[in-house]
Amino acid sequence: MAQPNYLSRKGLEKLQAELEYLRTVRRHEVAASIQQSRERGGTVGNAEYEESKNEMAFTEGRILTLDNLINNAVIIDDNRGAGDIVEVGAIVTVENQDGKNHKYTITGSAEADPSQGKISNVSPIGKALLGKRVGEISEVNIPSGKIRLKILAIG
Repeated sequence: MAQPNYLSRKGLEKLQAELEYLRTVRRHEVAASIQQSRERGGTVGNAEYEESKNEMAFTEGRILTLDNLINNAVIIDDNRGAGDIVEVGAIVTVENQDGKNHKYTITGSAEADPSQGKISNVSPIGKALLGKRVGEISEVNIPSGKIRLKILAIG
């Protein structure tokens, strides 16, 4: 069984729109580009033809990836994460060992954006926080060493 992909409704809609665009527009654009480059210079030694074929392979790969993400999507309920245990969808305020506070939203990997405070449930920090309660301390191994995070609030 495939691993679930946690997504917000907005995130799912965004992926579905991208998939629809790739299937209905981009795939046809690239196919036309392949045909045109083949007509202009054949297939042997034609850089434009090779580039178009590579673009088609990328497009088809992205379609397969999106299909997988969408078919295994688990929608994060808007009310989820407002409890007393950290779970996907929760907004967690933590304090590190230096006394600095950080706020993280636990998301699925498809919507993770660490620069915006959205961390994946499978990231080291995300995994360490899942299942914890306010007041608990979690130790996390990160590339620069081990950090301690105390959970201050779950929203």
